[in-house]
Amino acid sequence: MNGTRSAAEACPMQTRSLNHSTYKLQYHLVWGTKYRRKWLKPYVKAALKKSLYETCKKYPTLFIQAVNTDEDHVHVQMEIPPNISIADAVQKLKGISSLAIRKQFKFIREMYLEKDGIWAVGYFVSSIGLNEATIKRYIEWQNKKESQPQTTKLF
Repeated sequence: MNGTRSAAEACPMQTRSLNHSTYKLQYHLVWGTKYRRKWLKPYVKAALKKSLYETCKKYPTLFIQAVNTDEDHVHVQMEIPPNISIADAVQKLKGISSLAIRKQFKFIREMYLEKDGIWAVGYFVSSIGLNEATIKRYIEWQNKKESQPQTTKLF
């Protein structure tokens, strides 16, 4: 994406709200190319990033914070709300980007003649959030907040 960062990419993790929930959920997602083939070159990476950001425009509760690749796998840091499963979000990102990349790059279409896609089955996910000490301090503060004024910043 021509070197500039999107507004969502530049901001830190935010507290967001849905109709009946408030959340601060962020994940590190990783998935690989099918057969670990090394075709994620810089010009393909640019098309991939464009596809991922366009997918998030279609699903406005998904927010991408960062995207990077090696030649055979993708790393995405993103926020996914609690009403969307991680598996569903990854399926959308992988499926839509697979179609877009195969459409744009003939060598990738020819590399994967079958219609099953360009990404390996599965993915890795880990949660990103407040650190353990911050959460422990917040929980400990709960029984004290009415009787004592807050002197330190919890978050």
